[in-house]
Amino acid sequence: MAGGGAERVISYLIPYLKEQGYEVHLVLMNKTIKYSLPEDLPIHYIENSKAREPGILKWIKLPFLAMKYAKLLNQLQITHSFSLLSRPNYINILAGYFTSHPYRMIISERNFPSIQYGDNDIQSKVNRLMVKTLYNKADLIISNARASAKDLSENFKCDPKKIKHIYNPIDIRRINEIRSKENFFDPEYFNLVSVGRLEVQKNHQLIIHAMKDFPKARLYILGRGVLKKELESLIDSLDIKNRVFLMGFDPNPYQYLKGADLFVLSSNHEGFPNVLLEAMCCGLPILSTNCKSGPDEMLELSDPKEDEIMITSYGVLVPVGSLEHMKEGLAYCMGDQGFLEACSRNVKKRIMAYEKETILNSYEEILRG
Repeated sequence: MAGGGAERVISYLIPYLKEQGYEVHLVLMNKTIKYSLPEDLPIHYIENSKAREPGILKWIKLPFLAMKYAKLLNQLQITHSFSLLSRPNYINILAGYFTSHPYRMIISERNFPSIQYGDNDIQSKVNRLMVKTLYNKADLIISNARASAKDLSENFKCDPKKIKHIYNPIDIRRINEIRSKENFFDPEYFNLVSVGRLEVQKNHQLIIHAMKDFPKARLYILGRGVLKKELESLIDSLDIKNRVFLMGFDPNPYQYLKGADLFVLSSNHEGFPNVLLEAMCCGLPILSTNCKSGPDEMLELSDPKEDEIMITSYGVLVPVGSLEHMKEGLAYCMGDQGFLEACSRNVKKRIMAYEKETILNSYEEILRG
């Protein structure tokens, strides 16, 4: 629960289910908890993994963790076991081999697996094999986007009848109550905010490189990760330290989003980026790569292009990894205040489709099913 989209979904889902009268237990593999959870929530740890644990060690531990989880299922007489992210999904499924206790096995894939596991290294190959071999053994597979659900069916042989997509929820009421951070942004600049872990997938290098050509723009990146020093060196080498700022992780990014001019996402791939929902809830126009999956569904793009920027009612989408198109998209946004104002109005309407209670009710329907 150290921060991230799947973890935020759980932070919403647990109190909702408890309010509906369910007995809920949280099972974790690491003791870092950044999100608020109910004080009376039972939390169980089947390990305390390290952030940079070697991949081979993670694989070796899988059957042992599955046995520990199976024992927990028996002790607690669990009726529904719901896991999110690939490694917990493997453990959830493998636990079924170590217990005769009946439980409904529900897993959730939060990425676009063909890209997430698309490399030729051993780790990607093993993940592809695990998904193909194990996922169909689950009773239900939840994806958080239509595109990733299709990917699981077409490329990983998952039974389409077992797959259901449920979008990520957004707590509109809570976000609306949060105030903007006063006097933080300099109105003499066009202020951009990006939120995401500092890792390869997020490709912050793309927007940082683009910033070199926009002396009247400033970029604030919220998040932490293994690439911090590398990104600091890049910012240094481009001589833009006075316009690009690595802010670290903040559990309340909304105070910054509400005062900015534009939200930017430069990812190579995503499952369904919560940060876009959060930015839209704050009324921010969007500049995003059209990565798999999520942005085109959120921004209702009907005609994707691979060689030009794509204008929507909510902002601009650009081809993945293209510096020239990212710069073109940023120039378009900075040059048309009327477009930004229209996008700001439109995103506030669009976000209602992801309202928390509606989405969480979809999860409860699964428990009742």
